[in-house]
Amino acid sequence: MLEIIKPGLETSIQDYPGRIGYWNQGFPPSGPMDNWSFRLANLLVGNKPGAAGLEAQYMGPTIIFHIDTVIALTGADMMAKVNGNSVPMWQSFLVKADDELVMGPAVSGARGYLAIAGGIDAPEWLGSRSTFHKAAVGGLDGHAIKKGQIIRIIEGSKGEDGNRVKLSSRPEFSSNKEWSIEAVAGPNDDWIDESGHRRFVETKWKLSAKSDRTGYRLEGPDWTFTEKATNKLPENGDFPSNIIDQGYPLGAINLGGQTPIILVNDGPSMGGFICPYTVPSVAFWKLGQAKPNEHFNFEVISVEEAQKRRKKLDSICSIESIESC
Repeated sequence: MLEIIKPGLETSIQDYPGRIGYWNQGFPPSGPMDNWSFRLANLLVGNKPGAAGLEAQYMGPTIIFHIDTVIALTGADMMAKVNGNSVPMWQSFLVKADDELVMGPAVSGARGYLAIAGGIDAPEWLGSRSTFHKAAVGGLDGHAIKKGQIIRIIEGSKGEDGNRVKLSSRPEFSSNKEWSIEAVAGPNDDWIDESGHRRFVETKWKLSAKSDRTGYRLEGPDWTFTEKATNKLPENGDFPSNIIDQGYPLGAINLGGQTPIILVNDGPSMGGFICPYTVPSVAFWKLGQAKPNEHFNFEVISVEEAQKRRKKLDSICSIESIESC
């Protein structure tokens, strides 16, 4: 068992790939924002890559262990210490009963991950333990962890300490506060004119502080539209970016007025705004590790290229990326 002494900032239980198969009913997948780091953390301790663990945002929790177990920390560097001593990232190690883990502020990246041998034991809701805050489902009580909560661990796994992720298999976080983010045109790219598309790829878009696991709000220049957006039937709405309610793909760059919002893990599945571009799943780990006021440069790629890059990422998130220390 784990006891939460300090919860950190919106630390939550997540699993991978999350709550799949209910998008058409309005339930997003949730799950870890950076599934690259998350999956590798689980593999380090001997779990299946999707086992439930903790995602800490910006500021990590303080935890006391009531059992001997094996853990691993990946993702953002939160200067973690056990009993006051620094512990390694991207490596599995043993903790003893009564040990205290302290995770501080993220000094690189935005979200840190804690995997525990066996995985976190929380009730499944629609097939997943992932926390979906806005619907108050998943996790322990549908919300971020709280001070004093006891988190149970699935028994039966002794874990594997002394493993590490190969250097070549670790994600590289931005060192200059700029991120290159893949984007695929559509589904409503024909509503934006040529100059609008050119401006999209030439702009350094600023990530607003008004962003969360539902959507990433971007700050930048105004968009310009084709006649399809400006000369349309009244039921499509008054503003050029309005459209009759449509389904949204996960990762859609949703244009609310003049404000682009990337719909991420806890985002809505439909609405009345156009989506000129979509961020493919292969780029989600970068979104998860970007902090407010950092900048995005978009690289437009084909669906086929996005699928190719995703296959490469999935091959990295495998046991072949783990080696003995």
